[in-house]
Amino acid sequence: MGRLLAIDYGTKRTGIAITDEMQIIASGLTTVETKELLIFLKKYIEKETVDMFIIGLPKQMDNTVSESEVHIQKFLKQLKQTIPNIPVERVDERFTSKIAFQTMIDSGISKKRRQNKALIDEISATLILQSYMSNQ
Repeated sequence: MGRLLAIDYGTKRTGIAITDEMQIIASGLTTVETKELLIFLKKYIEKETVDMFIIGLPKQMDNTVSESEVHIQKFLKQLKQTIPNIPVERVDERFTSKIAFQTMIDSGISKKRRQNKALIDEISATLILQSYMSNQ
């Protein structure tokens, strides 16, 4: 069995989370500059077996997709062209950034580290991955 890899796509930075090979535990992996995302993913799948990409689906409170979905759709097209053999699932990512920030507070992370937006993106990707795993 391979890993599941979650992506919290952003126009500047993208948070990435990964499962273990048994797909039991979700962990934050890293945050990469979005312009380097496809290169990172290609290198990662050369080293590790990835069964699926889980990508956040940004929605508004009224259940319509948010403006950032336009950017994600462009990325999805590039991803399917670059790595066509790994399927993609989408997961509602509403509130993940807020939950990630609250998780940092609850974990006792210092105020200075909570200002690290890359860490918030990585935790958000982990929450997206955990959400997917819980619904399976």
